[in-house]
Amino acid sequence: MILAILLIGLFFTMAIGVPIAWALGISGLGALLFMDVPLNVVPQKIYTGIDIFVLMCVPFFILAGEIMRVGITKRLLDFAVLVVGGIRGGLSLANVIASMVFGGITGSAIADSSALGSVEIPMMTKNGYDAPFSAAITGASACIGPIIPPSIPVVIYSMAVGGVSIGALFAAGMIPGILVGVALMIACYVISRIRNYPKRDQKVTAREFLEGLRDATLAIMTPVIILGGIIGGIFSPTEAAAVAVIYSFIISYFVFRELKLSDLPQMFVRTAVTSSIVLIIIATSNIFGLVIAFEQLALKLAAILEPMGYVGFLLTVNIMFLIIGTFLDNNPAILILAPIFAPIAAAVGVNPIHFGIIVIMNLMIGLITPPLGEVLFIVAPLAKVSFEDVAKAVTPFTLVEIGVLLLVTYVPVISLWIPRLLGYVQ
Repeated sequence: MILAILLIGLFFTMAIGVPIAWALGISGLGALLFMDVPLNVVPQKIYTGIDIFVLMCVPFFILAGEIMRVGITKRLLDFAVLVVGGIRGGLSLANVIASMVFGGITGSAIADSSALGSVEIPMMTKNGYDAPFSAAITGASACIGPIIPPSIPVVIYSMAVGGVSIGALFAAGMIPGILVGVALMIACYVISRIRNYPKRDQKVTAREFLEGLRDATLAIMTPVIILGGIIGGIFSPTEAAAVAVIYSFIISYFVFRELKLSDLPQMFVRTAVTSSIVLIIIATSNIFGLVIAFEQLALKLAAILEPMGYVGFLLTVNIMFLIIGTFLDNNPAILILAPIFAPIAAAVGVNPIHFGIIVIMNLMIGLITPPLGEVLFIVAPLAKVSFEDVAKAVTPFTLVEIGVLLLVTYVPVISLWIPRLLGYVQ
């Protein structure tokens, strides 16, 4: 009865257009009113939900991405074009490479698609690529960002589940993220051959290559510093995010000289707004999660899912999370569902680190899957095409990403190899 009230309240408030953060809080509060629970726990749960030190890294990672947008994004794309521009469909391949690198700076698919898309999509359409295709590959490649470290969803997952190292999850996302990028590049090449998309005819001079490499290396060093510092035990994820901000400011202001001090106030405002949205979702999802805990939903699901065994459980998880990702934002989905399914995964023998990557990859695919498809709503206006056209064009890339997801799901060594080398997995 209580669970029914909770879910009906959630879907009703979402259906009438209430933002997900408030929908979670309202539905949770509505369910608590029917329970014998003192309501003074509500403000307590809201506060304790965000009173977590590691969450300080979220605004720092967002701010680093904001600063990197000034000049860095164009340089990353230009270097990617120098490397693969001579291949048929080279701009689409460069699109994927740039997303892989930029995603390793911001850890956000939304930031990736908006920052890079504003440069990539006009460049591709100007050079003869179809607008829906240009928007589709930009959206699909943006989903790599939260898989390749650093990643904001990884931080939220680690916090929601507890007991899973952020450094281990960062390390586990490296190979799966690269695999998604390579698979998308293969798909781009095949489509480009079929549609006869252009390639660069001019040869790249050694000087052009070295200049592009210099500029790109300065940007690529950001994720290297973050990961190296965390994995090497030099600093915590929160300290790593702060270092990323300082480094990106030095590069953009003192080296490239494209960042102006007058740009900073607006960057701070955008960072504050985005961070506030994430933190409000975390706070209100704590109320929602309180009801789920009281109703012992995890135990009820365990009784159903554990008998399915290892393979059956993972297949069920993939189907459920792919569906959930189509209508629920990844952050609340992680906060609500990960604490429920993680103990069941451990019971059937799934490594907690491996399971975290599976959850995140599933929900990232949801970013390009209608009806929600948040990333598609960003790239469609940039390409000046309808949402429906982009949704149709992104279908082959969605299938490619699902294929990689299944590979990562059923071949655990893909995500666990690097964590094992680093001593996170025995």
